[in-house]
Amino acid sequence: MPAIFAYWVHNLSPFVIRFGENFGIRWYGLAYVLGFLAGGWMMMRYHRAGRSALPADKVPDFIVALVFGVLIGGRLGYFLLYDFDLLVHQPLVLLRVWEGGMSSHGGFIGAVLAVWWFARRSGLSFLHLGDVAATTVPVGLLLGRIANFINGELWGKVTRVPWAVIFPKSASEGLPAAHILPRHPSQLYEAALEGALLLAFLQWRFWKSDVVRTQPGRLSGEFLVAYAVVRTAGEIFREPDAPLILGLSRGTFYSIFLLLAGAVLIVRGARRRQTRVGSTAKSD
Repeated sequence: MPAIFAYWVHNLSPFVIRFGENFGIRWYGLAYVLGFLAGGWMMMRYHRAGRSALPADKVPDFIVALVFGVLIGGRLGYFLLYDFDLLVHQPLVLLRVWEGGMSSHGGFIGAVLAVWWFARRSGLSFLHLGDVAATTVPVGLLLGRIANFINGELWGKVTRVPWAVIFPKSASEGLPAAHILPRHPSQLYEAALEGALLLAFLQWRFWKSDVVRTQPGRLSGEFLVAYAVVRTAGEIFREPDAPLILGLSRGTFYSIFLLLAGAVLIVRGARRRQTRVGSTAKSD
């Protein structure tokens, strides 16, 4: 078994460019910017291919709506779902964004509300816009999890696998690296599962099937179900960062609701297609 000091000690800076002690361009912020830009590019490509009802000139407005939804939902969700006591006693903590604190589940809720608002404002189908947006989410998750690793946060459970990493932030301040236990780089596991794997799956479904046209909402449902499954798998290796709920990590517990919501959308989409097929058969 390799000695603890043989593991790589995490020493990456959270800043791309640093202007002061706690001010600069951070990798985490850059991940969000690149994620939204990539999402906008993908939506433009969908429109040019004739697979999206979202006009090209409305893509920037849709992305702006999603930015507000994800950022506000993710920030509020973090404190409501993970650190509610701190929010109650220090409500201004919401504004201290440089200290971190975003929830993917909260971000999903914010994104859904943003899609609903934009659909009402533009007269486009809520379910169709949801499907289009869902196909782009894994890009942001991929970049965000990589940024989590660079920040040395949300580390995994203690392990002795050869690729384990020593995260100095996981131990008491001042403890020498040789005495810090190595952990799973669970952020990279999640980047692969929530990001790369889901991106490949959703792009395959979007381009190789007619599910977006014939079963609006189904692809969003498949995303939610798939995310819940891979998030739960990733939680096996991740150190819980908040008290458990019913013996489950919060990431796993909250994913149950995503799983249920996704199942409803899938069933609804399947029934809608059956109804459409039945109507076509009668007209023939």
